[in-house]
Amino acid sequence: MNKQLNETAKKVVAKTILAADESTKTITKRLATIGVVSNPEVNRQYRQILFTANEIEKYVSGVILYDETIRQKTDDGIPFTKLLSQEGVIPGIKVDMGTVKFSDDKPDTYTEGLEGLEKRLLEYKNLGAKFAKWRSVFTIAGGSPTDEAVEKNAQDLALYAKICQDAEIVPIVEPEVLMDGNHSIEKDKEVTERVLASVFNKLKAHNVDLSGVILKPNMVTSGKDNPQQADTETVAQTTLEVMKETVPPEVPGIAFLSGGQSPELATRHLNAINKIRNTDQNKYPWRITASFGRALQGEALEAWGGKNENVTVAQKVFIERAEKVFLASLGQL
Repeated sequence: MNKQLNETAKKVVAKTILAADESTKTITKRLATIGVVSNPEVNRQYRQILFTANEIEKYVSGVILYDETIRQKTDDGIPFTKLLSQEGVIPGIKVDMGTVKFSDDKPDTYTEGLEGLEKRLLEYKNLGAKFAKWRSVFTIAGGSPTDEAVEKNAQDLALYAKICQDAEIVPIVEPEVLMDGNHSIEKDKEVTERVLASVFNKLKAHNVDLSGVILKPNMVTSGKDNPQQADTETVAQTTLEVMKETVPPEVPGIAFLSGGQSPELATRHLNAINKIRNTDQNKYPWRITASFGRALQGEALEAWGGKNENVTVAQKVFIERAEKVFLASLGQL
């Protein structure tokens, strides 16, 4: 066991992880929802609102940054990574380069970014990053995800994780089974279990130290277009069943993504998961928290609306949600 990687991983999942790593394309879409045109300066101002919010360190222990953001500074000239570190919040970095389709006739994708990753990680480490994130995406539709898609993405996640650990950076491994579709929670369970089993097989095959890895999976839910949505308790119970079946006990933390759930629903599901976990922590030995993007930021983004006079209100809204998510990560909401 690499003690340093394990200690860093535990610190990152100690509270919650803010995913502020939207790509240029994604943040352009997000800002467009409030009628604001994205550019590096506007993006910087928006991220600054979140990172300088009073008492962020009480509820957030890690922040995932994007290539643009990790190079940016506050109005006072303090690098974002330094600002966060001074508050006791650990900076991380998204290192994947997005997804590409295997073929035009199926939704299966693989993720790019392994080429030159060692060099990029060294630069990010010098800029202050202590952990990284790589996302693979799986779509439930017809015969998808195919065995080829599961195998290729699991393999690449393992290679990425090994490269990170060799650079003394904690890898967040993010295999996301999308909510898109009208599938049942049973189908989601089956696919999520298959994906996670493959990921951990590959991590072990590549001698990745599991005590220095953070898992960022989807919760197991009904497809968002399914008129019969599984209730909160069923989502919590089913999700934990899959985790128990697939996630080795030495993994220090599971940080669930919100995956398009509303802030309220994602928080409620996280709380229900941890209420069950609290009844038998030997059965569920990992720290279970959240790494939310939209579900942590969405309400604050709307409150800001791109106007300077709304900054204080937006920060208040952000901290209120961050507190709720943190309490949910303890099962205390």
